[in-house]
Amino acid sequence: MHMRSIVLALLALLPALAAADDLSAAPGPGLAPGLTPVGAEQGANKDGTIPAWTGGHARSGKLSGEFPHDAQIDGDKPLFVITHDNYSRYADHLSEGHKELLRRFPDYKLNVYPTHRTVSYPDFIYKATAANAAGCKLLGSDEPDGCKQGFPFPQPKSGAEVIWNHKLKWRGEAVVRFNNQFIAQPDGSYQQTKILEKVKFYYATTKNPVTLKNGEGEFLRYLSQTLSPARLAGTFILLQDKAGLGDSGRAAWLYTPGLKRLRRAPTVQYDNPYEGTDGNQFYDQVDMFNGALDRYNWKLVGKKEFYLPYNSNRIAGNTVKFRDLIRPHHINQELPRYELHRYWVVEATVKPSANHTFKLRRFYVDEDSWNVEAVDCYDNKDQLYKFQEGHLVTTPSVQAATTVPEVIYDLASGRYIVTAAFNEDQPYDLAVTPSDDEFTPGAVQKLTNK
Repeated sequence: MHMRSIVLALLALLPALAAADDLSAAPGPGLAPGLTPVGAEQGANKDGTIPAWTGGHARSGKLSGEFPHDAQIDGDKPLFVITHDNYSRYADHLSEGHKELLRRFPDYKLNVYPTHRTVSYPDFIYKATAANAAGCKLLGSDEPDGCKQGFPFPQPKSGAEVIWNHKLKWRGEAVVRFNNQFIAQPDGSYQQTKILEKVKFYYATTKNPVTLKNGEGEFLRYLSQTLSPARLAGTFILLQDKAGLGDSGRAAWLYTPGLKRLRRAPTVQYDNPYEGTDGNQFYDQVDMFNGALDRYNWKLVGKKEFYLPYNSNRIAGNTVKFRDLIRPHHINQELPRYELHRYWVVEATVKPSANHTFKLRRFYVDEDSWNVEAVDCYDNKDQLYKFQEGHLVTTPSVQAATTVPEVIYDLASGRYIVTAAFNEDQPYDLAVTPSDDEFTPGAVQKLTNK
């Protein structure tokens, strides 16, 4: 073998050698060779445009007071731009929603940057995920069995299993965040709603994680308080989410200032409009998807490469003002960062015996983080009705990933809603330690009396 060939061969091995030196990059005994500890493909893609995963971000930073940032990544320049005029060249790597926006609007574009596989999770999540790979199963659509702490289905065999990975992902022990929502009209005018949200996690947590067994087990509690505008201020939503169907899966309460009482709210799920969004967001579109899966048949289409939002530090950071986000017809496309990554594609088709505004939903789920990053939503006339886009950021302080902000385009009315933005507020507070008692109807009633 010529010396040049030897050198090239050694260079090709470097990513694999780096991964071998990093114990966190080795899959557990329940995972197939060649996979990361959460079930993604560890190797690069064929042409090297998606690099090998070599461990992601190490844990660093503070639990509160830090906006998303990465000096190296944030200094990248775009590799190329996908536009209204050239998008057909890249169509095979675009969601249907992005193709529609590119087709409709001459000023819409995707700035494509180098791909960085920055997502990592703590070692206890890796170990628990390996155990789940050997023993966790899904009964029906909503009843995980024998699942504890880690991703339940790192080697999914169904579309519903992929969605449960999204629902049960590690995000820290608890979080308090500001959620600013903007309902934007086609002319660029908008109305803003500010919400304060608190969540405590019970499944993916270091402290007494709840095992989901025989379709039972609580995995999170959620409390939101609307702060503005005045007509909505004082609205509270309380959720207690468990594995299971219907009321056995979600207990919900709603307090509105007009009624002046806290009441059970079984409508706080599925395609019922989220309070204060004027119908622009359904409850099951929060966090890209949440709630019960039982109204759909779930198909695992497979895995494919797409240009989707990733390492979106700029659009989520404090150098951007809220007014910078909104433009006529779509958000300011100078702000998002798009990268090429591999995604699980899942299609949910409404059951003949069920009803939902969306007859078909196509989910694009990141292989490294199990976050849903985009959703094509079709109406009952088989027309693309809404498109959801989540801008993924990593949180090295707890080694997690989430999507902020999230955008829902209404392709029928021309409106869109931006949600989960906190640019001008405090960033996530992951240092909070709320008690269970803070997520009860009695605690909410006390808050309403203040």
